[in-house]
Amino acid sequence: MGKTVNGPDGKPRCGWCGNVEAFFPYHDNEWGYPVDDDIRLFEKICLESFQSGLSWRTILAKRDNFRRAFAGFDFNKVAAFTERDIERLLKDEGIVRHRGKIEAVINNAQKAKALVAEQGSLAAFFWRFEPAGKSAVAPQTQTTTEESVALAKALKKRGWKFVGPTTAFAFMQAMGLVNDHLRECVYRSEVEKARTTFIRPQ
Repeated sequence: MGKTVNGPDGKPRCGWCGNVEAFFPYHDNEWGYPVDDDIRLFEKICLESFQSGLSWRTILAKRDNFRRAFAGFDFNKVAAFTERDIERLLKDEGIVRHRGKIEAVINNAQKAKALVAEQGSLAAFFWRFEPAGKSAVAPQTQTTTEESVALAKALKKRGWKFVGPTTAFAFMQAMGLVNDHLRECVYRSEVEKARTTFIRPQ
């Protein structure tokens, strides 16, 4: 089980944010809180794809650059990107210049539009993979789950790229489909409160 570190206020946080000052506001205000906004959900699954093989520190530091480069992750706009946009993005030093991942974002934006047409919203689709009941597994001791494997398979079946089970689970952790804050973390109870009052999209 992971260890905690004390934040600026002296209270314990999840250990993964201990060595990077920028991680504290992300951990305290974003990570694990339930999200039902389609743009935010699309952004996060794209950023998790970009993180594959890299550190979250690298991606978080470039997040504003990614947002500018990919039209705020509005998948309706990104779906219309062309080869010219790909060439532009490959020259953008503010983001991770990986052709396969850039092309995957555009592909996934097109698939996101289709998914919204099919399911009503991305949120309605993603939240169907929320695990039922409380997990008996200690927080932050697994990198994939049965649900993340199922989500990755469902996305792959619909033509999404660069979204494997590990990426899917990291997405689920961040977007609040699971509360994976350490039990000793001061924000675990805050996230649980948010999850309790959250209205699951239908």
